[in-house]
Amino acid sequence: MQQPGHRSPAPAPLTLVQDLVNTLDVESGQDALATADGLEGFLAAQGLARLRPGPSDLPSVRELREALRAVCLAHTGTDVPPETTAVLDRLLAGAPLVLAIDAAGNASPRPAAGLTGAAALTAEIAAGIATAVADGTWPRLKACLADNCRWVYYDRSPAGRSRWCTMAVCGSRAKMRAYRANRARRGA
Repeated sequence: MQQPGHRSPAPAPLTLVQDLVNTLDVESGQDALATADGLEGFLAAQGLARLRPGPSDLPSVRELREALRAVCLAHTGTDVPPETTAVLDRLLAGAPLVLAIDAAGNASPRPAAGLTGAAALTAEIAAGIATAVADGTWPRLKACLADNCRWVYYDRSPAGRSRWCTMAVCGSRAKMRAYRANRARRGA
């Protein structure tokens, strides 16, 4: 998926989260998950067609997407609303993980066997987030602070303080609004 401002996509454990959240373009309203076919296409593009989603999975996947957007927004300094954590708790409870040990003795979380549809996608995402938490990259997956954007991007800035998907568009607009509001308060 093309990133705004020529940003690089998130690292592998977080790419699925980033791509899922960005299936909705908040500004234009274009939603790649508007239909069950859209969900199937998204999963196929992610190499996850084996998850076998059905039309009944679509509401849960959209709910997961928006809850993840809220969490990524929290990475810019806001709080996750309690109703969002309740949604995530419910979805994650139906998406168990197991710990897999490879031949070299390395351990990694994996979705439990037998999951399909929204539960399987949720487990895939949970495994990626758990890996990202362990390696310290999870807090760098952020949602743009611009209300009309909310695009999820990976913050590669040295200090990790980026707040907008791209400074040239969303950051510039925010700074201009702040400048105008400041001028108006001073009566200039």
